[in-house]
Amino acid sequence: MNFLQRAALTGAGAALTGVALAQSAPVAAIKPKVFTDFGITRTDNYYWLNQPTNPEVLKYLTAENAYYDKQMAGTKTLQQKLVAEIKGRIKQEDATVAYRDNGYLYYSRFDFGGEYPIYCRKKGSSVEIEEVILNADELGAGRPYYQIGDWAVSDNNQLLAYTADTVSRRLYTLRFKNLVTGMLYPERIANTGGEVVWAADNKTVFYTKKDVNTLLPYQVYRHTLGTDPKGDVLIHEERDNTFNVGVTRSKSKKFIGIVLTSSLSSEYRYLDAATPTGQFKTFLRREKDHLYTVEHLDDKFYVRSNWQAPNYRLMVTPVANTAKATWRDAITRHPEIFLDNFELFRDYLVLNERKGGLRQLRVVSLKDKQEHYLPFDEPAYTATVGINAEMDTPLLRYNYTSLTTPASTFEYDMSTRTSTLLKEQPVQGGFNKRDYVTERIFVKSRDNVFIPMSIVYKKGTKLDGTAPLLQYAYGSYGFSQDPTFSAARLSLLNRGFIYALCNIRGGQEMGRQWFENGRMLNKINSFNDFIDCSLYLTTKRDAKVATDKTKQQYTSTDKLFAMGGSAGGLLMGAVMNMRPDLYKGVIAAVPFVDVVTTMSDPSIPLTTSEYDQWGNPADEEYFNYMLSYSPYDNVTAQAYPNVLVTTGLHDSQVQYYEPAKWVAKLRALKTDKNQLLLHTDMSAGHGGASGRFKSINDTARQYAFMLQLLGKNL
Repeated sequence: MNFLQRAALTGAGAALTGVALAQSAPVAAIKPKVFTDFGITRTDNYYWLNQPTNPEVLKYLTAENAYYDKQMAGTKTLQQKLVAEIKGRIKQEDATVAYRDNGYLYYSRFDFGGEYPIYCRKKGSSVEIEEVILNADELGAGRPYYQIGDWAVSDNNQLLAYTADTVSRRLYTLRFKNLVTGMLYPERIANTGGEVVWAADNKTVFYTKKDVNTLLPYQVYRHTLGTDPKGDVLIHEERDNTFNVGVTRSKSKKFIGIVLTSSLSSEYRYLDAATPTGQFKTFLRREKDHLYTVEHLDDKFYVRSNWQAPNYRLMVTPVANTAKATWRDAITRHPEIFLDNFELFRDYLVLNERKGGLRQLRVVSLKDKQEHYLPFDEPAYTATVGINAEMDTPLLRYNYTSLTTPASTFEYDMSTRTSTLLKEQPVQGGFNKRDYVTERIFVKSRDNVFIPMSIVYKKGTKLDGTAPLLQYAYGSYGFSQDPTFSAARLSLLNRGFIYALCNIRGGQEMGRQWFENGRMLNKINSFNDFIDCSLYLTTKRDAKVATDKTKQQYTSTDKLFAMGGSAGGLLMGAVMNMRPDLYKGVIAAVPFVDVVTTMSDPSIPLTTSEYDQWGNPADEEYFNYMLSYSPYDNVTAQAYPNVLVTTGLHDSQVQYYEPAKWVAKLRALKTDKNQLLLHTDMSAGHGGASGRFKSINDTARQYAFMLQLLGKNL
């Protein structure tokens, strides 16, 4: 039994009200709460931390922050240097590429030193006078947190609806502004889901409301501008708490849509935008294991559907009859290629597909069905459809980035097949993409599956096992992690780090089956994949150059760092329990680590909507499986790596007490003398600090944690 265990067992709670002496690591009081399910008894000594207004809880979190500050005091200068470096790469006065919509050019820009964007437009052309439609920098000034959720301009271009979150709980307040007079309307509609759409009458909007406890968007309301929100009309209330509710408007602007979605099923309802008081029609009632999305063009609906197509296919059906019997394939289907999404134009169709784990863009002529792919030549990259608000154009906006190429906006003429670079995000400070190397490899897993991994490092970095390496992954919900550029990451690469992005199972990079094989009763594959990638990165092998007889090794276990956030934090907790010997350090950001207890409580935000991801622990089979890997439940008396855990007091996705409890239990049981640090942002939530500069402090904190462990406080 170590010192911290003895302290916890000898009355730390009574003498210190949950917090040990300031000069030592905080020790949370033990207040056992017993759970019994299916004959299995679990004792949670730190369940009491689930009381955000309890002074004892706040005192404990404050003590952990003070302990973090003390342990990291030697990195203060390093953190300041990192912040200056990262901030110095950002172009202070910057603007997005404008896009055209309904006679205006829309863009956002930053003022020098500004934290938040200023949303602007110009009528007709770029030489016209700028109109500021929404100044988030002014609205967010002096606030600990500020985030615009959504904004939409009415069809007559005179009215703005926008939503904002000032707490970081993702509960948005809806406001309205007259763009002619600049006047704000008096109505404030709180606790919305953040989405808002206008009807064609320039006075009616549709929005979603959230349950303030579960944070699920579950209602759709209709509001008439200038009226008391208390009189808003409830259009739909979702009774199935595994579904989320959203509102949208078709690109054609012909229809208002209500989108009802769970992990494995969806339903779309639509209404003519010109008759906002009419009745919504159901496109196709929800069916088990059927996900679909809908877009409109002329007299047809286009449907992306996984009906009899695990990797999805694109179908078309008449507006007059949307029964499934009328659905037909819109294009040639390639079952082995995953259809991520699509974009409709008057004469063209653009498909964003995945092949071999990488995104690609396929252009199809709707006139003659001729098709072609846009060429990309880097081994690891990300290409996505950009903002294309108008349909009557042959010009496609698309975005491109890679581990070495900053975010870039291109305009592609689909008729002439020519591409024009409109903007590559500037990186200040002498950055040259040719100074860096990117690779893409496939790692063979223990069950003979090949896991994609994208790697980047600075030229000259030795691949002999002496370089430190940061390994990152997510692997849940079918959310794909694509190789993208990070100006902040240069601070690691320039100090000799290698960065590796692992596309483990649970994401959707390799198609729908990749997701299926990393969820529910297959979740262990995500953890094994990450560990197998770690083993690959730390193993010597023949060098790639045939004439080079040396052995290649990316890193070693005393220089390997792992990082993941949210469900990726669960990944960190699991691999720490399974193979703690592989990692010098682990960074777990807002980690979801108390799987069984959280998924057993439907009142906790987002629990019920995630049964299809993790399972419902009310079922004994899923209970036992979750219990077998839940990081919090599987902490044992063993040596763990150095660990930095971050959370936000107002986190709406993973409640702060999960990482707090996890750290308390780790501290009580671990047998090593490695660092274990918890940092709680007392004014932020799941996404950390808001603003383009304030969030840099979070990054500097993480980087400094790794660098000081390597003895590099430079």
